[in-house]
Amino acid sequence: MAHEPEATILHADLDAFYASVEQLLDPALRGKPIAVGGSVVLAASYEAKAFGVQGGMPAWRARERCPTLQFVDGHFSEYQRLGDAVMEVFGEFTPLVERVSIDEAFLDVRGARHLFGSPAEIGAAIRRRVHDELGLPVSVGVATTKHLAKIASQVAKPNGLVVVDAGEERAFLDPLPVGLLWGVGPATRARLDAAGIHTIGELHAESPDALERMLGSAVGAKLGSLASNVDERTIDADRSAKSVGAQSAFTRRRSTDEVLRTTLGFLADRVATRLRAGDQAGRTVTVRVRFTGMKAVTRSTTLPETVASTLALTDLAVGLARAACDDHSDRPEITLLAISVSNLVERPTHQLELDLVGRGDDVTADEPESAARAGSRVGAARAALDDAMDTVRDRFGREAVGYASVEFERGGGVPDEFRELAERDRRR
Repeated sequence: MAHEPEATILHADLDAFYASVEQLLDPALRGKPIAVGGSVVLAASYEAKAFGVQGGMPAWRARERCPTLQFVDGHFSEYQRLGDAVMEVFGEFTPLVERVSIDEAFLDVRGARHLFGSPAEIGAAIRRRVHDELGLPVSVGVATTKHLAKIASQVAKPNGLVVVDAGEERAFLDPLPVGLLWGVGPATRARLDAAGIHTIGELHAESPDALERMLGSAVGAKLGSLASNVDERTIDADRSAKSVGAQSAFTRRRSTDEVLRTTLGFLADRVATRLRAGDQAGRTVTVRVRFTGMKAVTRSTTLPETVASTLALTDLAVGLARAACDDHSDRPEITLLAISVSNLVERPTHQLELDLVGRGDDVTADEPESAARAGSRVGAARAALDDAMDTVRDRFGREAVGYASVEFERGGGVPDEFRELAERDRRR
């Protein structure tokens, strides 16, 4: 007999986490519209969101929408501390916890029911403990699949609990806006709107062939499955990072070589340092550039060898970003740059290469893939420099040493600590 599905998957998501932490640290901010950040909104409280303030919005626009908006600096160490403490609470209910970011996780409570009650009771207990012990609001969705539990937690916001029992999936999903499905971004949403598809139920009613014609085979099949609540993924408590990345959002800037190298150099330093700290390296480098008007493009390259060098990663990223900007010369201003490294493996030990073709150390910025070869003399020198900088930073702190072109020229914008906390995969 086939095993009947049960609603034992929980998705717990802390509400407006960064802003909620700031209101926790300073009670005078509670109930007021606040934004974490400076020239750009990093995160907004629900009181600010009610005025239309959103993350990534320039400060001037946010103040236009909410004249009483108060900006506060971020306390990144507190975000990490409290995020970790919340995960410890989750772990006391079940060992099957898959942390997907600093402020959200999936839980499988199938085996915890005899100790803590029904999944709905467990969800309520988690919310109560996080509030009472840590002072933070958390929304919880309970369902039969991971994707449905995540949708339920979004519906539960702010500070609520929504349970979708087995057999109730269609009644719950059908009236919801299609934008709640994973993978429905602005472009996909526009295509669906043009086809008169606004709800998940309307998407579910479309035939696979129609979705494929409308969205392409991969996206059409994926969204059709999610609209039908087909999601066979299980909780992966040992989930490891498939990529390491960082990004920086800022007010509109011209995509000059100086802006690209300074910003991407800073991001490459963050990413490469994290790779080396995890004894990892990667073969695929991806750069994302967002232009004004929210149009974003990506460029990537897969190398024959792995990379974990800060300078090599910088050279590769600048080359990819410049190609993206040249392909969109009608949009000379950018608002975001991002780097990620994937195809991760254990960081290898390299031997020096023999110069059999007589090139020596003639590596230029026009040949970034050559510079990425760790076995070349240039690559070996860069690896030694990285190791020395890592040692100094481990002992004296990250700000003790850095690349002058980045540290002295890099302007304000979104603190990279925020992006690392918000977006990095947890590696445990």
